[in-house]
Amino acid sequence: MNTIKKLESIDKPREKLEKQGLSALKNYELMAILLGSGVKGKDVISLAKELVKLLEKEFDNIDLEKLLKIHGLGKAKACQIISAIEISRRYLIQNQNIKITSSQDVYQELKQYKNKQQEYFLCLYLDGANNLLETKVITIGTLNQSLVHPREVFSYAIEKRCASIIVAHNHPSGILKPSSEDIEVTQRLKESGKILGIELLDHVIFTKDDFVSLKEEGVL
Repeated sequence: MNTIKKLESIDKPREKLEKQGLSALKNYELMAILLGSGVKGKDVISLAKELVKLLEKEFDNIDLEKLLKIHGLGKAKACQIISAIEISRRYLIQNQNIKITSSQDVYQELKQYKNKQQEYFLCLYLDGANNLLETKVITIGTLNQSLVHPREVFSYAIEKRCASIIVAHNHPSGILKPSSEDIEVTQRLKESGKILGIELLDHVIFTKDDFVSLKEEGVL
């Protein structure tokens, strides 16, 4: 069995970490430290590179089953890797701690979309304390009920057991006034949320210069 100790000095991730610090290590070198050793016919660096390649493609959907498909990665090491990923996710969410308490917060969170030339319909997923768990693009294109289906909006909320959601979309025209389609979509999502027990807190329409809250406008 190949171990990090048997590699040449240039390939020793632990030694490199001690001398140069974490920032000097490539992703596969960090993974090699987690793994500790390779297997017969595959050294730890090769195994680490294969793992990193998988994570680059499947990070959001990685699970134990996918890890176990890598030759040489036994159940113990796969459990070790998946646990490291999960604890990183939990601390990332905890420390990120973006709290959404107003339509102004929504506008600030979505400012990267304010100059888009197409309409982006987005959903902000919140926990019980109004901490932002995720922001997702639901559709791109002119807003209508066939594009914005409740299934697409609420599927992630159900999966992650979110307490509430806020939807938002931009108006590239610069006109803030909600259309009849905007209001119909809002009411449909509101009713779907009631059935699912996931509250729709607001629908924010925004342009590059300003925004309007349909909750504040009395639509919700």
